Amino acid sequence: MTEKEKINVRLTLEDGSVWEGKLFGASKPAAGEVVFNTAMTGYPESLTDPSYKGQILCLTYPLVGNYGAPSREEAGEILKYYESSSIHIEGLIVSYYSFEYSHWNAAGSLDEWLKSNNIPGIYGIDTRALTKRIRERGVMLGKIEPEGTKTQFYDPNHENLVGKVSTREKKIYGNGKYRVMLVDCGVKYNIIRSLLRYDTTVIRVPWNYNYHNDDFDGLFISNGPGDPKMCMEAVENIRHSLSGGKPVFGICLGNQLMALATGADTYKLKYGHRSHNQPVIMNGTNKAYITSQNHGYAVDNNTLHPDWQPYFLNLNDRTNEGMIHKSGRYFSTQFHPEASGGPTDTDFLFEIFIDNIRKYRG
Repeated sequence: MTEKEKINVRLTLEDGSVWEGKLFGASKPAAGEVVFNTAMTGYPESLTDPSYKGQILCLTYPLVGNYGAPSREEAGEILKYYESSSIHIEGLIVSYYSFEYSHWNAAGSLDEWLKSNNIPGIYGIDTRALTKRIRERGVMLGKIEPEGTKTQFYDPNHENLVGKVSTREKKIYGNGKYRVMLVDCGVKYNIIRSLLRYDTTVIRVPWNYNYHNDDFDGLFISNGPGDPKMCMEAVENIRHSLSGGKPVFGICLGNQLMALATGADTYKLKYGHRSHNQPVIMNGTNKAYITSQNHGYAVDNNTLHPDWQPYFLNLNDRTNEGMIHKSGRYFSTQFHPEASGGPTDTDFLFEIFIDNIRKYRG
């Protein structure tokens, strides 16, 4: 038995329920919003997804850590096997943690990786029961307290989390024909990789950057954490762009920001959509797709402007999964067509965006 196995940890939810487990990762307390993810694989991608900023993540798959943590190999100025350069969750909850790992690309254990990022983990939790409780009560605040430590509850929804994860400076990737202005609200690296597959130059700018006088052919608004109504500077910039004619594509938080820019409203979901297996249907068709999602807010379909309509709908709860302008030049998705590690059923949307740019350029 290792030293970590001897350290007791308590998970406390704001409803007063308490869950006992054991420590792995950093020996420190953590607090945030407790959410669950139903993906069977992809924990390195999930942990580095900026959209999880301020949240304690519960992985429902029973075995975690068995393939370790990937190497930090770089590919074109971004890490090859991660979605950002650091872990963004506040803490991790798993049922069984595997202290032994084996994978061709493993550079270390999940335990070591969490420790190097000062993130605590708790294992030995009945994650099925915890997930059921969250589904019944809705998302709750929680805190992880290793033996001998104390902390207070922390509600990340009162902060502009986007400002914490967005780039601080303009960055340029690639040297292609089509110039894409990427508004970084907490962008995942695979969005950049997906755009660079085409003949593009990607110009990554801070979430509140005023790009109206810059030279670009299409606007891309990224994913990101928290309440979209905390990002009204970005909303105003998008509103200006939607009257300019250049193609626009938004993903996840980008969908919500575009909705606010058109006069629609957003609201907080009971427990959010966080999985690699959410079914959506393209509105007005019989075409269904399996998608990866990570969001706690949604667009209210009933508030869409007459010039806009839902692009996709969630087949589980009929919530908005994107919207599209009657011209077809501006569109967005609530899910992640760039999903890493998968599914990639909706990857064709990047081609549609680039085609729109080609048509705009003439």
